[in-house]
Amino acid sequence: QLQASGGGLVQAGGSLRLSCAASGSIESIIAMGWYRQPPGKLRELVASIRREDSGGSTRYLDSVKGRFTISSDNARNTVYLQMNSLKPEDTAIYYCNVVIPRLDIGVVAYDLWGQGTLVTVSS
Repeated sequence: QLQASGGGLVQAGGSLRLSCAASGSIESIIAMGWYRQPPGKLRELVASIRREDSGGSTRYLDSVKGRFTISSDNARNTVYLQMNSLKPEDTAIYYCNVVIPRLDIGVVAYDLWGQGTLVTVSS
């Protein structure tokens, strides 16, 4: 239900834009975001954005602040991650995440995950 795109190979200092569209029977979204998993490391939150009716706030990993920008198109249930001034340490598989309520199974915040898109930054 989550289709991510936009990864690829880029030189250090370059830019990439990731997109992730949520489809299917999604009635409401609490938040959307991006995680990444560098080689040999744990998955970490890169950026997230809450829906306006959930506060509309954004969060960023400290190391990407000022370089990455998350945004969303609520009408299309799509989230974007604009990545500028990329560094080799940004190399990772990037995963799209959408948080939805699943009150039918008693879960207030349920995570949906995309398939992952590889971002490689060469030095």
